[in-house]
Amino acid sequence: MQVQRAAALLAAVASLGACYHATIETGLTPSTQVLEQSFASSWIYGLVPPKTVETANRCPDGVAKVETQHTFVNQLVGFLTFGIYTPMHIRVTCAQATGATTGALLTIPAGAEAENVRVAFGSAADLAAREQAVVLVRFEQ
Repeated sequence: MQVQRAAALLAAVASLGACYHATIETGLTPSTQVLEQSFASSWIYGLVPPKTVETANRCPDGVAKVETQHTFVNQLVGFLTFGIYTPMHIRVTCAQATGATTGALLTIPAGAEAENVRVAFGSAADLAAREQAVVLVRFEQ
């Protein structure tokens, strides 16, 4: 009986040492700017995920890599709360600016009406076809 308890305790300790880790790479070149959340709150063994990491303002050229991980401390907290609160570590690496935007830049003002947005995208398409170049359309915030 004690051997079974010891084996179960050893298995539990060994599973706490294993850290879940997932990485998503977008193919863009990573920059040095990194956004991190060491205790992103998820609930009920991760069935209720953490809030979305807002990267639009802080990574204007996109995201190169997203990593999620359950560190030892995250797993310990999950174990102590019986899986009700299961935090995770999220790390987002922003993408580097590329030289592909050497074409035109069209800016759409904040609060522009739908018709103005359509006209801007139509102009961007016409310009890209005529110049055979990249046209970047940005929305002001």
